[in-house]
Amino acid sequence: MAQFDQLPRELRQWLATAILPWSAQSVLKHWKAALLRAGGDTQRACALLSELEARCIARDASRIWGALHPAAAPANITHRPSRRAARTRA
Repeated sequence: MAQFDQLPRELRQWLATAILPWSAQSVLKHWKAALLRAGGDTQRACALLSELEARCIARDASRIWGALHPAAAPANITHRPSRRAARTRA
C-alpha cells in the first residue's frame, strides 16, 4: 500500500476508476511513458493510460472468451506483442 501512496496524485485518481488491478510498479512505468508521450500533460497521460487499459481488456477478452465477446477487440485493431513476448520467442 505504501507504494500506491507514493504515486503521483493524478495517477492515484486515475487508478480509482481503473478496471484492471494494476500494480504500483507497472502503472508507474506506464504513467511515466504516457506522461513523456503527452509532453507532461497529465490529463492526456491519463487518457493514454485509459487507451492502454482498453487495449489490454480487448486483447484479453478475445483471448479468453473469443472474438465475439462484446469487449473483444474489433478486427481492425492490431495488437503489438509485448517486449517480453518478443524476447521469449527469439
